[in-house]
Amino acid sequence: MTQPLTEALFNEILLARRRVYAVREPTPLEQIDIGTTAEVWVKREDQPPIHSYKWRGAYNRMATLSEEERQRGVVCASAGNHAQGVALAAKRLGCKATVFMPRPTPEMKRIAVAKHGGENVQIELVGDTYDQASKAAKEFGAKNDLVFVHPYDDLITMGGQGTLADEVIMSGVGSFDVAYLQIGGGGMAAAVSCWLKRFMPGIHIVGVEAEGQASMQAALKHGAPIPLKELDIFSDGTAVQRTGDLTYPICRELIDEFITVSNAEICGAIRSFWNWRRRIVEPAGALGLAGLLSQKEKLEGKRVLAVTCGANMDFSQLGAIAAAAGIGGNMRHHLRFEISETGGSLLQLMRDALFDCNIVEFQYGKVDNAVAYPVIGFDAPIEVAAQVIERCAKVGIPVQDVSSNDDIRFRAIRYRANLFNHPLMLRYEFPERMGALHEFMEQIKDLANLCYFNYLYSGERVGRALVGLEFKSEADREAMLVRLKENDVLRKRHFLLSEEAAARILL
Repeated sequence: MTQPLTEALFNEILLARRRVYAVREPTPLEQIDIGTTAEVWVKREDQPPIHSYKWRGAYNRMATLSEEERQRGVVCASAGNHAQGVALAAKRLGCKATVFMPRPTPEMKRIAVAKHGGENVQIELVGDTYDQASKAAKEFGAKNDLVFVHPYDDLITMGGQGTLADEVIMSGVGSFDVAYLQIGGGGMAAAVSCWLKRFMPGIHIVGVEAEGQASMQAALKHGAPIPLKELDIFSDGTAVQRTGDLTYPICRELIDEFITVSNAEICGAIRSFWNWRRRIVEPAGALGLAGLLSQKEKLEGKRVLAVTCGANMDFSQLGAIAAAAGIGGNMRHHLRFEISETGGSLLQLMRDALFDCNIVEFQYGKVDNAVAYPVIGFDAPIEVAAQVIERCAKVGIPVQDVSSNDDIRFRAIRYRANLFNHPLMLRYEFPERMGALHEFMEQIKDLANLCYFNYLYSGERVGRALVGLEFKSEADREAMLVRLKENDVLRKRHFLLSEEAAARILL
């Protein structure tokens, strides 16, 4: 570690220890079991008052202000976590802070900033991205002679963030072979790498970025920081269009490997952490874990470190995360099948190709009298999805992977109601277990054919589906109505839609 910039950062971490430790107790280092021989420890930076490590850098930077600078106040830009850190520091240090946040910032983060800062903080919502908010904040600061508290590209800010690595060293847990560090602007990754490399020289550090926001890897490829043309903000806490001028050379020097993970892998890591600790971290907070889990086969017998760096997320985002995460460590796959639009075809498809799949989503609407195109979602390893496609090929069923299609993502189920024969619309409930849908199809196969089916796994013990049945004749429809009343299984699980409700669907 010979670069002057890296040495300067190390010294800033040394200085930050006194300031930061006077404010808060260390966060815990906890061991988790990932199902391999790897010994994995997680630094719980989701636990501070603002549920993020960001308070460390913000407080450290603001604690170095002169009395005159504090009297004038500070300005910052943030998608949420850094803003909370600035708000917390402003209230504790008795100075004013103007916080610029992108307009799409989750409401709970805006509320948290106001709560932590109270009368010391004023929030300005500007632009749709962090970079737009940052530009406005810097212009405001220059106009009003205010110190701009940068969330990552400042050695003093990074010095405060590096104290989390000092706590790892001082924990007594011992040395680590590998560390997985999430990268947004690169401040935490740079500072933690700086400290770990000094005290654990043999450690292998992996920088983890999310697909669609890998600004550090773009800088490495270009040879200098460069703005991304497009930015995915799913992991909003790390969504930075351009990496820092200071963080880039430090990360380039100290980080041994850079990887990207998908949003689905991030969601899977959030789910895994819930299973381990019954705590929910935000996408940015799970980014390092996602990288770790993506390489867990390489970690057998090693001691591994990851950081859960934040837990600030709108509750409304949980549904999308759960859907993308799959169940039990599996990935969600959506396949569109082409089968005959005749009674029993779907049941035969399930027997031939999907007999060992846990179906968690079913989208289907009749659009043709001869051919049906049901979309079935199931959670399974990639190799199982490949097996399903192979089985379909053997029996001559065309199949297409539509997992990334927008119409599937937004559940845009096409159908032509004028093709439905003697339709009957109902809600159906069945136990959430493998084979339950198959059993339903067995119960109706002699009388009815599906013309509409809308089902999505919700995590409950009971699955709920909106079902459209069609019949060859009105007599078969009447016979089904009798069966729904008399069959012990169907009677308990179906709810007929009113004529008015059915009419709204069958337009």
